[in-house]
Amino acid sequence: MQLTIHRGTQEIGGTCIEIASGNSRILLDVGLPLFDAQQQLLDTRPFRSQSTNELLKSGIIPKVEGLTGGERLPDAILLSHAHLDHCGLLDRTSPQIPVYATSGTSKMMKAGSIFAGQVELPRERFRKLTPEQPTQIGNFRVTAYSVDHSIFGAVAILVEADGQSLLYSGDLRLHGRKTGMAKKLIKAFQNKKLDVLLMEGTHLGHTSSQQTTEYDLEDEISDYVRNAPSLVLASFSPQHVDRLVAFIRAAKKTGRTFIADVYTAYVLHSIASETKVPVPGIDENLPVFVPAILWANESKQRMIKKKFPQFLRARIEIDEILTNPAKYVMIFRPSMMESDFGGRLPTGVVCLHSRWEGYLDQPDAMEMKQAIEVAQGQLIQAHVSGHIRSEDSLELIRQLNPGRVIPVHTFSPEKLAERLTNVRLMKDREILQL
Repeated sequence: MQLTIHRGTQEIGGTCIEIASGNSRILLDVGLPLFDAQQQLLDTRPFRSQSTNELLKSGIIPKVEGLTGGERLPDAILLSHAHLDHCGLLDRTSPQIPVYATSGTSKMMKAGSIFAGQVELPRERFRKLTPEQPTQIGNFRVTAYSVDHSIFGAVAILVEADGQSLLYSGDLRLHGRKTGMAKKLIKAFQNKKLDVLLMEGTHLGHTSSQQTTEYDLEDEISDYVRNAPSLVLASFSPQHVDRLVAFIRAAKKTGRTFIADVYTAYVLHSIASETKVPVPGIDENLPVFVPAILWANESKQRMIKKKFPQFLRARIEIDEILTNPAKYVMIFRPSMMESDFGGRLPTGVVCLHSRWEGYLDQPDAMEMKQAIEVAQGQLIQAHVSGHIRSEDSLELIRQLNPGRVIPVHTFSPEKLAERLTNVRLMKDREILQL
């Protein structure tokens, strides 16, 4: 096998990995970059209006033969999960390349495309990856393994060819709600030789004493809700289903009602066949809020009326919420500030920001913070990372026992080399014969 990491050897996000064997080639992820050259959060919105050629020239789209079209197309693109830094360039790739992903990833991408302007996985390109069931793609035998990450449907991907095996960890962690996933992954390699591990290293170089788990965070959120004098706003992505469950459970524990928006209701509805979650319009006491911006979009309004009338039957209006704000925990995003709250939040509001704190420096978050301050409320960071901690990564590597470890999805790959002797550091676009 031949390995080329087009982006990700010294960068968090924008992952794109190519593996070749004979005439067969596959790509692992095709992500948008997250950060600029100064490691500052990148504003990707202008990319939407730029042509594919412009994005190729600027390096946003990596120069992979056949990625955007041509005579020699890759055999397949395999997606580890639906975060944009792993799948956000999919709509710029040749429509003739099949895309392998879990049903959960397909559903998250569908939800993101409808409600958040994100990239969709077209049905005609979709090939289902079922965890632990091998799939043959050209010369490659590919097997996905479910992993715990901050989005539903994430997997690690095992690639086998030419008598060699390579495991791409994707993004994962050991401190989430699904601890059994890592145990199952480790067990799969107890009696199996692993030649190469491509290991995500988001937290390499960051020392943190925090040992909080998703279960600990649920308890913290419950305490914040219990002590809140007014409305509690929950700011997080509904695609992070484990975090969504934590807020729903916290509301129930404290005698409050959790209010889902239509985006959240759609996510719950779409995954109900795969995991046990409450579904708005079916389960009692789970009302749905329809943001004004969404309702003003005629095509989305028609879609909701036609396909999800149960969401409208469970609908709650802003006036009802503001009449008794201390009764509710409500999912919230800054776009709701003006159109739904008229620029004024209830007095004493508590906003639990449950995502990476770097997003609080964005312009829309600055407006939200100002509104919370005017309302004499509180903005509280209530978050646990979706990425594996450095010490946990060392333990996972020890358990998997690979011949070589190649750090990816990291700004500090050398930190892993300082701890282990079998680390191979690579540069972007370097070709490695395995």
